Amino acid sequence: MNFLDGHLYPENQQPLIITAAPYAPGWIPSDFPEDIPITMEEQIQKAVDCYEAGATVLHLHVREADGKGSKRLSMFNELIAGVRKAVPDMVIQVGGSISFAPEDDGSAAKWLSDDTRHMLAELTPKPDQVTVTVNTTQMNVTEHAGIDDFKGVSRGFPHLYSTYKDMIVPSNPSWAEEHIRRLSAAGIQSAFQCYNINSFETIERMIRRGVYKGPLVMNWVAISGGMDQANIYNLANFLRAAPDGAVITVESSVLNVLPINMIGMALGLHVRCGIEDVLWNQTRTGKMSSVEQIKQLVRIAGEFGRPIATGQQAREILKIGVFYETADQTLRENGFAPNRNGGNQGFLRKPD
Repeated sequence: MNFLDGHLYPENQQPLIITAAPYAPGWIPSDFPEDIPITMEEQIQKAVDCYEAGATVLHLHVREADGKGSKRLSMFNELIAGVRKAVPDMVIQVGGSISFAPEDDGSAAKWLSDDTRHMLAELTPKPDQVTVTVNTTQMNVTEHAGIDDFKGVSRGFPHLYSTYKDMIVPSNPSWAEEHIRRLSAAGIQSAFQCYNINSFETIERMIRRGVYKGPLVMNWVAISGGMDQANIYNLANFLRAAPDGAVITVESSVLNVLPINMIGMALGLHVRCGIEDVLWNQTRTGKMSSVEQIKQLVRIAGEFGRPIATGQQAREILKIGVFYETADQTLRENGFAPNRNGGNQGFLRKPD
């Protein structure tokens, strides 16, 4: 991406899109009973609260009435329908893991089967986006956390700590390509979760080969444990590779969430927060609700002078519902150099 003179000025940046992740499949209700919604009514209301606080994208997971993460797509349909009715302008982004939480105390934390995740393309009403992982990788959500990050909450329990430490994201090439095709055919945008530069490079190759033909919307996921470490060097390397037309949201975990969001906000990128990513305030003197985290980012954005995107602006920036006809058009619309022609080595400039 090109950072020209004035790129840090708010008038040269897009309105800030805040993604809220309030459903927290990796926690149990007793970890934060004041903020983890359980009933369907509470889960719908949580979306409303996040939207009213300033979030225009909802990262959606679902809980059963007993508080466990739901793996039933009928429950997803019910929550999506409820959110659509309550906050129709909010962008609904379904988490592609569905729920990675253990079924019971003796089970492992793991992502669901390939066939089950493919069924996200059949959700009714359909979401705006489904997150798509690219390339199988370790997802050790404990690695860059400290002891105090999990002290007194379920992820600090030895058996749960171990199973989250060993969690893997399955995303082999044939699955990812088929998943993208199914989502696109259903009119659902693929929101790519990029764990490092090679995740991005695989997505670029799929675009160049015509597998994905749509706007390039990505999260840079800096949670370590098989994914990028939360530091400016990794982010800068990722941004240098990304084309000019990409829409990028920064995402991290534990106490890295706020500083990474502030860096992303200053650079003109977009941000994600919520108790799925962090429970605590920056001094660990108390837990911080998803709505409180959103309001904090709204306040900081105000100090930067950067306006918060409305629901309609978020849809326009993300190009919700837009798809392209060809690989060449997809490359052009996203700001990539075109595919090389014959013996040409490639292009340093995009042709007129």
